[in-house]
Amino acid sequence: MDLIIVESPTKAKALRGFLGRGYRVVATMGHIRDLPPKELGVDVGQGFRPTYWYRRGGRKVAGRIKEAAAQAGFVYLATDPDREGEAIAWHVVEAIQSVLQSKAPRRVTFHEITRPAVKAALANPGSLDLGLVNAQQARRILDRLVGYKVSPVLWRTIEGRKGLSAGRVQTVALRLVVERDRKIEAFDPEEYWLLEIELSKVTDQDHRFRARLVEVSGKKADLKGEGDVQPIIDEILSADYRVLNIERVRKERRPYPPYTTSTLQGDAANKLRWDASKTMRVAQQLYEGVDVPNEGTIGLITYMRTDSTHVAESAQEEARQVIAQYWGDDRVPSRAPRYETKSRVAQEAHEAIRPTSSQRTPRALRGCLTSDQAALYEWIWRRFIASQMKAAAYTDTTVDVVCADGGEDLPYLFRASGRELLFKGFIEVYPVGWSQRSSDLLGAANQDLPPLTIQEPLLFHEAVPEQRFTEPPALFSESSLIKELEKRGIGRPSTYAGIVGTLFKRKYVRREGRAIRSEPLGRVVCDFLVEQFPDLFAVAFTAEMEEDLDRIARGERTRGEVLRAFYAPFEEAVTTAQNAARKETIAVPRRKNGVRPAGDNCPQCGGDVMMREGSRGKFRGCSNYPECKWTAPLKGMTGRRAPTEETCAQCGGVVVIRTGKFGPFRACSTYPRCEWSAPLAVGTCPKCGGDLVERRGKMGIFWGCSNYPDCRHRQRPAAPGELEEKPAT
Repeated sequence: MDLIIVESPTKAKALRGFLGRGYRVVATMGHIRDLPPKELGVDVGQGFRPTYWYRRGGRKVAGRIKEAAAQAGFVYLATDPDREGEAIAWHVVEAIQSVLQSKAPRRVTFHEITRPAVKAALANPGSLDLGLVNAQQARRILDRLVGYKVSPVLWRTIEGRKGLSAGRVQTVALRLVVERDRKIEAFDPEEYWLLEIELSKVTDQDHRFRARLVEVSGKKADLKGEGDVQPIIDEILSADYRVLNIERVRKERRPYPPYTTSTLQGDAANKLRWDASKTMRVAQQLYEGVDVPNEGTIGLITYMRTDSTHVAESAQEEARQVIAQYWGDDRVPSRAPRYETKSRVAQEAHEAIRPTSSQRTPRALRGCLTSDQAALYEWIWRRFIASQMKAAAYTDTTVDVVCADGGEDLPYLFRASGRELLFKGFIEVYPVGWSQRSSDLLGAANQDLPPLTIQEPLLFHEAVPEQRFTEPPALFSESSLIKELEKRGIGRPSTYAGIVGTLFKRKYVRREGRAIRSEPLGRVVCDFLVEQFPDLFAVAFTAEMEEDLDRIARGERTRGEVLRAFYAPFEEAVTTAQNAARKETIAVPRRKNGVRPAGDNCPQCGGDVMMREGSRGKFRGCSNYPECKWTAPLKGMTGRRAPTEETCAQCGGVVVIRTGKFGPFRACSTYPRCEWSAPLAVGTCPKCGGDLVERRGKMGIFWGCSNYPDCRHRQRPAAPGELEEKPAT
């Protein structure tokens, strides 16, 4: 009987179902050995030699594996296909070396836990990759040196804050958050105005569209204030309008590539409102195996820690068959698409995240999965299937409009754009905002334009000026922070969730809705570390260190070379920081709730006035809240209130479109006297004639009838989960 060693009991259960009685499968329960928990464990003078201790329960697991290995014919190491998996396997070999003797352990890797993948791996075993092992050890030693030598400096420096930690990568992530917060706080909004006009064909006054002022006398329109806008409105009210030019361009939108670790975490955050740790936990369950009727325990997705977008040809061919079956041959591209991996450094796992079989549709697995597993699997399935479909096709139309008064052209050029979807392609499976309007092109972009001809006269209806203010950069969310780390080459797919999770655990950052904000403690820690260790916690240095680790994995550098080059300047910086810590301590200031200083003082208590944001939008408030509860509207800033033709059901007032915490909605214009509000309608219910409104559930965004629960109609993109499983005609 042969022995197979894996990390997880679930993975072991799946392999037992594939392999039968000729194999014994044992799980290590993760790492069995690690550096000691309460001491450095690294002998710097002996070439950074690590000392490894058994983790809790590790000695017992090692004994069980040693006993099984002594009775086995061959020993197979089947841990995950990355550095961490390679290191786990190496530690097992070191622990059971005495019983291996002439039985050299065989290393097998598979990207998916399915019968064909496991059988192929066992038929072609290899050996341990010591380059990957050394890279993992180098990372562990680096992190231990930084944590054990820098953290005590923090304890002595930050007043009353024992137990603080400094991490080699976590501090750089914290620095990104702190610098973004400060940039937002220092941002000074500038006023600008937009001017749009509402037009229609002379022969069809009901079909109206908008055009925006884009040029004045051949130069870009630059309207700084109401004083720039009103003279133009006065001049164009009585003008005659005509079409100057029409340009139609056919475009395509290619599908997104299959998921990588960072894009999966980002989509799960946007569509399911999950944090990175939950996403990876559920993905791990799908990868390691789920009980499926008539198949046993089987892995449903490929390995979930990867930054590669490569897909095996066999998986592409199966996906093309599924697309043809459910959506027809016209959705299948002539050639299977190829996607370039954007990461600067290739990852050890060589495939994107995809279903192990496209034939396992979300509907077919509905009774086998928990609600969380079903939600994540559906998006993985959709994203992969969509990535193998044809691009969406549409036509962009741009219409230039000019005006004249008394037979003389005025110096104003207005522009409207429209978009017509010609072919849905992948959008049928993976919905995207193909007609989504950007914040700078609200009313005049992506409209349903009427048929127009050059020099055709147009009928003017009204001018619509709008006051705007420049916006600061967006706050980091968990997914956008991970995306930024990936973009800068910091961390790797297996570390993203842990990096961000540590920031919350140490209370260096907090959540505000879906945004991440730095705490005063996090700012003090960040400022001190960046000041005392400017090179160590520089973004570029951290990215370069990640590349050095990859060079170790490829055999281009040795572990000792990298650690020696790092340690000499690091030790000098630690000594300097220790001297600074003895001279003074730093108190952590109290957090001031707010986005940025509003530039004046509270009239009640004299505290700083902060620009804050609540459920009803932005306002000014005292930084000493809750002791002082003074608030006031923002000066000169008003929310958008686009009027509609609808009347309020309660008081008969005009209904306007307002923007709140969760996006646009309908509300009475007499608020706060009348507090009526309702969701923004996106269409008409085909069952009862009520409004279709955008809703969000466990499976993402969908359109539902506003008369729920009397009418339970809902609309979602067509997919096998909602189609009868029969061939396309």
